[in-house]
Amino acid sequence: MRRFITTALAAAAAVTLLASPFAGPAIAAPAEAAVPAEDVTTTPVVFVHGRNAPPAVWGTMEAAFEAQGYPAGRLFAFDYDTSQSTNETVAGQLSAYVDQVLRQSGAGQVDIVAHSLGSLSARWYAKFGAGGGKVRNLVTLGGPNHGTDLAWACSLWDQGCRDMTPGSYVVSHLDDGSETPAPVRYFAFWSPCDEQILPNASAELDGAADVRTGCLKHNALLTDPAVAAQVIAALTDAPAVGAHTPGSGAHDG
Repeated sequence: MRRFITTALAAAAAVTLLASPFAGPAIAAPAEAAVPAEDVTTTPVVFVHGRNAPPAVWGTMEAAFEAQGYPAGRLFAFDYDTSQSTNETVAGQLSAYVDQVLRQSGAGQVDIVAHSLGSLSARWYAKFGAGGGKVRNLVTLGGPNHGTDLAWACSLWDQGCRDMTPGSYVVSHLDDGSETPAPVRYFAFWSPCDEQILPNASAELDGAADVRTGCLKHNALLTDPAVAAQVIAALTDAPAVGAHTPGSGAHDG
């Protein structure tokens, strides 16, 4: 799987596609919104964005969660510098963020929903950090769980890209032994039309509930209504998880 993309076209595509069109700001603390006492049994959800994206990319999915009864005060979007090391820096920042969410909410655990590069930091926190006892469910959306060949084109100058290359330090350690260590429950969503995770099946996880979505592009996983419904079903144990609803070009991001 470790092969370099040598054509200028592929290199340009990698720089464009692996990066969101948004520029991410500095790390933000959870909002200090009060959580009503009656919502204390609702597990907080921490969303982790992908490379070069801001927390705002979760707006559509957060709205879907609220429509299904999640209080806004239980939804948190972690922000971080995606050029930093997944294992040395970002996973520790995510750990501190989750601790802050738990203190603020009074909950004992969180659910994590991560997109793209964010999947690696979330998995590192759950496997090698304190997340094993603090994360109930971990959902990856188009995660480079076994690396993506496209990342080679920007790996020379970008740490996030290096972490996403097949066989990288991060990928090899996450995939050594159990890819989905208990007691965390894992769900890996992947699209057969994902233009950024190559091969597409790299987004799957051994031991997870692997969910094949419709034909969606990488960023459409953030906004597709069927994906949002399936993620919510996974976190709430509703029967819809795993259902296959074909996507369309209308959702391409």
